Amino acid sequence: MQHIELSYQWTPPGAEPVRNRQSPLRNPLMDLLQAVRDTGSIGGAAKAMGLSYRHVWGQLKRWEESLGQSLILWEKGQAARLTGFADKLLWAERQAQARLLPQISALHADLEKTFAVAFDPAHLVLPIFASHDAAMDLLREEAASRALHLDLRFCGSVDAIRALNEGRCHVAGFHAPWQPDAPSLVARTYKPLLKTGQHKLIGFAKRAQGLMVARGNPLGLRDWADLCKDDVRFVNRSPGTGTRLLLDQNLQERGLDPASVKGYAHEENSHSAVAARIAAGQADVGLGIAHAAEGHGLDFVPLSQE
Repeated sequence: MQHIELSYQWTPPGAEPVRNRQSPLRNPLMDLLQAVRDTGSIGGAAKAMGLSYRHVWGQLKRWEESLGQSLILWEKGQAARLTGFADKLLWAERQAQARLLPQISALHADLEKTFAVAFDPAHLVLPIFASHDAAMDLLREEAASRALHLDLRFCGSVDAIRALNEGRCHVAGFHAPWQPDAPSLVARTYKPLLKTGQHKLIGFAKRAQGLMVARGNPLGLRDWADLCKDDVRFVNRSPGTGTRLLLDQNLQERGLDPASVKGYAHEENSHSAVAARIAAGQADVGLGIAHAAEGHGLDFVPLSQE
């Protein structure tokens, strides 16, 4: 079994970060394999990465020797193709990236906060617990440019508000349907947690939640009731998340039994992890946001405005 090592690096103020928004942890082998797949040749991969042909070819050979597995089908006169093993490596990395994105983002925030104290004792820190969304990453970058560090901890919406009430953060980010009815499950869940006179609500962003499905929507899924079809494999979010709350509310309002949703008990901890399972063919549909669907090459069917 291969051993995994993690590392981090610093970039000078004002420099473009090395990390990719869709890939917070980078590995040089995965970058090489993806470039070969995208360009269909070693030379094309080298050009795309700004490296020499000799360097890319040598790196791939060294990786093959280290891993004891072939990575490229070396057929003279044919376009370079990844072996089945290399395809599985890329698939495994996408799965890991999707599942670990919230934890990686929190770890990144921890490192920045810790070193901010070392490099600039006057740097301000604002603890935030929030449901994960790409907009929060953009907000963190904007705040950092103004000497305000957002100590972001990603968790479910309900858990974020509880953290605020327990004094573990100064700001809680949560999402809810636009003006939910008072008797709704969402309203009944959030209302006891939000204190009039103690909390201030700040509207931050509007987004749609909906069905994330394979490209072309082969099963023709369009509504909440479609989740109960016998041939539909669903992947759920964990309890305490706003997305799980949204699902349960809509099933309840329509008189649909969660037990009739095939995969209701199969849970993932982020929109991206749900999308990754659908992209891998392990499920047909999940509830999430357009950004996560697009990031994994899926189609998106909007159902609810938040």
